[in-house]
Amino acid sequence: MTSPRKVAETLAAIGREDPRLCAFLDVWREEALARLPAAARLPLAGLPFAVKGSTGIRSYAARRLIAAGGIPVGSTSVPGPGTYWKTWGLGAHGRTVNPWRADRTPGGSSAGSAAAVAAGLVDLATGSDGAGSVRVPAAWCGVFGLKTTNGLLPSPDRSGLASAGVLTRTAAQAETYLRCVLDGYEPAAAELPLSAAHSPDLGFADVDPDVATVVRGAVRRLVAAGVVRLVDGGCDLLDPGAAWQAVRNGEVEPHLGELRRENDRRLDAFFAGTPLLLTPVTPNRPHGHDGPGERFSTSLTWAFNLSGHPAASVPAGFTPDGCPVGLHLVARRGADAELLGMARAVERVLCPVRP
Repeated sequence: MTSPRKVAETLAAIGREDPRLCAFLDVWREEALARLPAAARLPLAGLPFAVKGSTGIRSYAARRLIAAGGIPVGSTSVPGPGTYWKTWGLGAHGRTVNPWRADRTPGGSSAGSAAAVAAGLVDLATGSDGAGSVRVPAAWCGVFGLKTTNGLLPSPDRSGLASAGVLTRTAAQAETYLRCVLDGYEPAAAELPLSAAHSPDLGFADVDPDVATVVRGAVRRLVAAGVVRLVDGGCDLLDPGAAWQAVRNGEVEPHLGELRRENDRRLDAFFAGTPLLLTPVTPNRPHGHDGPGERFSTSLTWAFNLSGHPAASVPAGFTPDGCPVGLHLVARRGADAELLGMARAVERVLCPVRP
């Protein structure tokens, strides 16, 4: 498909579907078409993509994608002011809905980015992840989401918790993103079977039994297919919630600083011998638009914002009521290329019909 046709079809799809999904804040039709002649001669050749939030067009990742010939077609929804735990999005037409179930939230804060990719409006959307803001909506919308190693790419977050990320249909499409935004990026093929440990709750989380069942089933499929070899032991951590909030607020009491260091020690010891950790992405399924309930959707993700490890969400299946569940893949710090290689191998088993 030629670039002009692809961009035109993308803009038409957004115009047709977004009044229902509410995934976009703004759509840049004229600007997108105006960028096409120059973009067609560059590596991405006019690939349409979306950016997270009203400031996303100014992000480092967006600038690099544009320089490589990507075409930003619009900004995606993020939570409105005062939204509890940033698990909703608020688009130009109203609250963002989950493409799989309109009565459920897509997750957040990269809400519109996940919804737009899941609905097939764009193949790639930028995100940022300070507590799970890429991985949670990726899991709840049934798409691939990557949080890069903290500090690997520029981030405006002074706390150091947030890192750049991307939401795509597949891990291969996420590699397109990393090739553009990371100088010297080289893909890394996974050596099978992958040595991995499965932790159903990281030692502390209260996980919905239906979510746990889907993730266990996904892990069993990976073992049966020869993609994963489970190792003895797991990776139990101390609940990082209070430490994460203290770092975010800039007031870390000594006992919380020690909690963070202890988790770092446990993770360093784990990854010294095992390249891959598998967990659920979230302890809960997508909640309704009336609120998240008592479970923190971030309880299994924010540990790795504190520690800095790269992590990804791969679609793992569905709960009996039709809600997507994500399998959480966590790798060593700086092993982003290796993580994507492992994710490609995993999704060939779990998502065999995806393009």
